[in-house]
Amino acid sequence: MSTLLTVSCLLSACAAPAPPRAAAARPSATTATPAAPPALPPPTGGRPVGATVLYLKDASRADPWAPEAKARELMVTLWYPARTRTGAPAPYMSAKESELTLKGKRVTGAPSDVLSKVRTNARTGAEPAGRAGGLPLVVLSPGFTLPRGTLTALAEDLASHGYVVAGVDHAYENYATTFPDGRIATCVACDSDTDPGFGPRVTAVRAADVSFVLDRLTGPDPAWPGSRLIDRRRIAMAGHSIGGAAAVEAMLKDRRIRAGLDMDGTTYARIPRGGLSRPFLFLGSAGHPPGGRDTSWDRDWKLLSGWKRWLTLPGADHQSFTDVPLLARALGLGAPGSLDAARPTQIVRAYVRAFLDLHLRGRPQPLLDGPSARYPEVRFCVPGRKDCR
Repeated sequence: MSTLLTVSCLLSACAAPAPPRAAAARPSATTATPAAPPALPPPTGGRPVGATVLYLKDASRADPWAPEAKARELMVTLWYPARTRTGAPAPYMSAKESELTLKGKRVTGAPSDVLSKVRTNARTGAEPAGRAGGLPLVVLSPGFTLPRGTLTALAEDLASHGYVVAGVDHAYENYATTFPDGRIATCVACDSDTDPGFGPRVTAVRAADVSFVLDRLTGPDPAWPGSRLIDRRRIAMAGHSIGGAAAVEAMLKDRRIRAGLDMDGTTYARIPRGGLSRPFLFLGSAGHPPGGRDTSWDRDWKLLSGWKRWLTLPGADHQSFTDVPLLARALGLGAPGSLDAARPTQIVRAYVRAFLDLHLRGRPQPLLDGPSARYPEVRFCVPGRKDCR
C-alpha cells in the first residue's frame, strides 16, 4: 500500500511494525482515479475560524537534528475563533512543501503541487474573537514525516468551537518545513529512524518543543497578539502517531498540560510508579487492542491513575486520524481503512472535542461513557477483557 496511507509512520510511531522507510512502496489494493484537490469539510461549530503562522526561535538550545543550527527553529500554525469570516483562505501548504512531501512518500499519481491546492476553511489573519483568558489552548503534534497541516480538519473544527489550536512542525522531522527566509528544513531525522532509542529521542525533542511553544504563547512576552485570549489554566495536548506518544512525554515534563490524547501512537516515555493522574485518552486503530502487538498502551494504562479511556476504531487505518482519507482520491490513491472517506474525520472530531470539553471546560460528555448509537464503529476497551465493546 502507499506509504502515505499506511506505512508512512515508522515502527517508532505506528500501532504495529511497518516495513523500513527505505523499502519500496507497494501499489494500493484499490487505486482511485485522481480528482481535483478536495475541500476540507466545514467545521461543525458556530464560529468563523482564523489562522496565522508563527516563527519561533529557541536560542537556549541547538537543534537536535541539525547541530550546525545553534537554535531550535519552529513553525507553528494557530487556528482560533474569529470575529468575522474575512481574509484570504489559509493555505494548506506551499507548492514546494507539497512537492517534497509527495516525493518523500513516493506518491506519483498526482501533480506535485496538489497539496498546496487543498481548500481550507480558516481565513488568514482574521481578527481573533473571545474575552481575555477565555479560550482553552490545544497543542497538536503530527506523525513522524508528516507536516502540521495534516491535522487541519481537526484543528479547524476545534477552533470553530472556541479553542485556540497550535499545530507544531517539529523541524527536520518531516519532509518540508519552510522558514520565513525561504530555507526549507528537510527530514534529517529520517536518516536516524532505525537507530536504537530513536522513539524516546523524538518524543523528548517534541516535549521540549511543546514547552517552548507554551512559553511563547502564554509567557510574559507572547509571540501572538491574541495570546491574551488564552486561558493558561486550560491547556491540553493531542497528537497522531509519534505526536501522540509525545503527549505522554510532554505531560510528564510540563504540568501546564492538563490533559493528553494519543491517536494511534506507540508510546515511549516511562511513567513513574506514582502514576500520571491527569486525564488521558487513547484513540487507536484496529492495531491497538489490549494485548495486541504494541504493548506500550497496556504498560501505560496501569500507570494512568486519573480519568482514562481506551477507544479503538476497528475500521480505521493508522492515517485515518489525519486528513489523509480526505485527500486520498485527489492523490490517486485508495482510501485508508474500510470506512468511507469522510467518516474517520467525523469520528475523530467528535471524540477529541468531547474529551477536551469534559476536561478543559467541565462539560459532561455522555459520548465518553460507553458505546454510542451515533458512532457504532467506536469500541470501548478495558485491558483484561477479551473483546472491546
